[in-house]
Amino acid sequence: MSVQAGRGDPGRGSLPKYIQISEMLIRRIAAGQLADGTRLPPEREMAQGLGIAVGTLRKALADLDEKGLLHRVQGSGNYIRTRPEVASLYAFFRLERVEGGGLPTAEVLSLDLMGKPSDAPDFGPSTLAHRIRRLRRLDGETVALEEIWLDASHAQAIAAGELVESLYLYYRRALGLVITRAEDRVGAAPMPDWTPPAAPLPAGATAGFITRLAWAQTGARAEYSRTWFDSEKAVYVNRMGRG
Repeated sequence: MSVQAGRGDPGRGSLPKYIQISEMLIRRIAAGQLADGTRLPPEREMAQGLGIAVGTLRKALADLDEKGLLHRVQGSGNYIRTRPEVASLYAFFRLERVEGGGLPTAEVLSLDLMGKPSDAPDFGPSTLAHRIRRLRRLDGETVALEEIWLDASHAQAIAAGELVESLYLYYRRALGLVITRAEDRVGAAPMPDWTPPAAPLPAGATAGFITRLAWAQTGARAEYSRTWFDSEKAVYVNRMGRG
């Protein structure tokens, strides 16, 4: 069984490399690419395939073990153990590569404090919001364009350089805001007129389209977002049940 890093470098981005590797493996387990009982390659071989140090891999595997996704057998190796629910940084991120999985990364295009869009549903008490526009990648390939609006009552100012790959992790650590649930609506829409050249599709092209309302731990709406994605490169996946 081969475990490779896939397209792109899992070491890029603002999250620690071992966390990126752990999250990549979690998403592959969820997608069924690493089935229950799968024996992982020897650690040195696996680290070489991923292009990382053995120590980094061991930290990633320790994270999987802590989450109950790894069964260590003395003298035999490490075996995948699947679970229906796992504490993942990307538990709310529903885009995957067409073949499943894929390590998410993000590039911030702009960050502005401004009035909320007139076509957005009500979210939060402020008339202002922090608008974050990003490119999203899976295994290094650009698959989506995002526009996130965070109600300004949660922060007076946000620095683009402080944002990590997982916005919800940033919200929790920096703002004390915990996103507890989200409602997604999925359809199709043209790419917006502000689409940059690096986006997966040009402005006006038909793309997969997701709108999201997200709720804080207080029960109040905190965030509204819209995502345009290339349906030939990524799919929207929402797994349910315990089977």
